[in-house]
Amino acid sequence: MQGGTIGFDRYMDIALYAPGLGYYSAGAHKLGCGGDFITAPEMAPIFSRCVSAQCAQVLQHLGGGSILELGAGSGAMACDVLADLAQRQALPQSYLILEISADLRARQQARVRTQLPHLAPRVQWLETLPVTPIRGVILANEVLDALPVARFRRRKGVPAELAVEEKGGEFIWTERDPRPDFDPAVAALLGACADGYTSEWNPRLLPWIGAVAAALHSGLLLFTDYGHPRREFYHPQRVDGTLRCHYRHRAHGDPFLWPGLQDITAAADFTAVADAASHSGLELHGFTTQAHFLIGCGLAQMAADLGAADTRERTAMSRQVQVLTLPAEMGEIIKAMALTRNLASPLMGFSGPDHRRRL
Repeated sequence: MQGGTIGFDRYMDIALYAPGLGYYSAGAHKLGCGGDFITAPEMAPIFSRCVSAQCAQVLQHLGGGSILELGAGSGAMACDVLADLAQRQALPQSYLILEISADLRARQQARVRTQLPHLAPRVQWLETLPVTPIRGVILANEVLDALPVARFRRRKGVPAELAVEEKGGEFIWTERDPRPDFDPAVAALLGACADGYTSEWNPRLLPWIGAVAAALHSGLLLFTDYGHPRREFYHPQRVDGTLRCHYRHRAHGDPFLWPGLQDITAAADFTAVADAASHSGLELHGFTTQAHFLIGCGLAQMAADLGAADTRERTAMSRQVQVLTLPAEMGEIIKAMALTRNLASPLMGFSGPDHRRRL
């Protein structure tokens, strides 16, 4: 950008996804202990075993089908889910991975070939959503928080857009008139917020959810991600929104610091996700915390079954369970949402506390 102003959603799109230059398109190591952040599947393989249990239940009810994973990261969850489904004798007809990053796609392919050579023929990589809707499960772990968002700041009672301007060779925030597509449901909550209140919203969410929903003929769309119901997302005390950047396992709030070299995320407004899903013909089957989802999928019994005689291994397993479930860790910060189409089966991961009323 040479001079001029663009919306933050456009800036975030470029910084994350520009071919060859964006954070997810370049070749730097991003995931895991040596990268910038670590997700549940990399940290705790038992997370993927729980996801596998939920997939097996859906596939059994449908009499078979496929799994489509959106943005598979390092490929850890794909490998662990497939290995567990093989043990359960519940393998899908195919495991599809939609991955727009050529670098990540290559790493995923290498991982699958190394860890699961006998199952590699079942795995297919896509660059776009499948034209023919699948019957089965669509998995999206920490995908919503990577969707480009727009920012706003309440000024004299009006949600002025926070755009991005280039000045003197640097990027800076600049305010401009409210966008005509600003979400009226968000605007209705800002009356209790003081001037200067800053937050995000996702103008691209409705068409994105619509496209993903169109790829599901019957089965489950499972989101697991950082986020809040709308009234909690736009709480008056959340004065600076949810925008966060990650670089070498350090979080900060400046998206202009290292464009293309750092991750940029924003929490999901799960009320907006549910509304968009309903608009796209999906049913909101369940909404709960990650802890309750994993417990519903059999986490406690799995941990007991995987317990080893070695003290170090038992300690490591105990730590994994704690990080996945404790409120101060991932247990309540990450939510799980089940969206279904043509699926009457109960879902084990949503058999516990039901938080749909909070949306």
